[in-house]
Amino acid sequence: MSLTLIGQKKGMAQVFDKNGKLVVCTVVLAEPNTVLQIKRKETHGYNGVQLGGVRMTKSQADRAHKPIKGHFAKVGVEPCRVIRESRIEEVDQYQVGQQIDASHFEGASFVDIEGVSKGKGFQGVMKLFNMAGGPGAHGSGFHRHMGSTGMRSTPGRCFPGGKRASRMGGDQKTVQNLRVVAVKGNILLVEGAVPGARSGIVYIRKSIKRG
Repeated sequence: MSLTLIGQKKGMAQVFDKNGKLVVCTVVLAEPNTVLQIKRKETHGYNGVQLGGVRMTKSQADRAHKPIKGHFAKVGVEPCRVIRESRIEEVDQYQVGQQIDASHFEGASFVDIEGVSKGKGFQGVMKLFNMAGGPGAHGSGFHRHMGSTGMRSTPGRCFPGGKRASRMGGDQKTVQNLRVVAVKGNILLVEGAVPGARSGIVYIRKSIKRG
């Protein structure tokens, strides 16, 4: 596993590459993450780095629990909204209190980005599973239903796990192999779409398959 940075999705943009081709990009703000803790096999059973990112507002910091405040006070930084840990083999290059920014991805061609997809509430089967629905004529009796789900006397029940109308979105999703278009300061431009709404928390790492 590679180091995972904490960022925020800021929206979409269009840029032209060196060949004049229009590229649709997602703008990700990857402000400097602070190394909060180093995990080692000798003490924790594995090697890893714990990062804190996305600064809290003053009101959020005032409402933070004492254990969280104490955890950040050990490092001497202000409390952050998100803490993320990455299991990596080589941890000697990192130090507690170190700042890691978007320049971490300057040499990478592709990244994987993880986020929570937009929640769309309770939806029917046509929107959720792209089912065809019933006939459109007035006398059909059903238009946007999924049809009968009953079974014969054997087994006399519906098997679990079938498709039904249910909640849509709000799931943890990872989009792999997003091409890195540009890294400018704390801004990361990647080609394509990223899960989540604007200002949503995302987790960025170098591509596992094409890194």
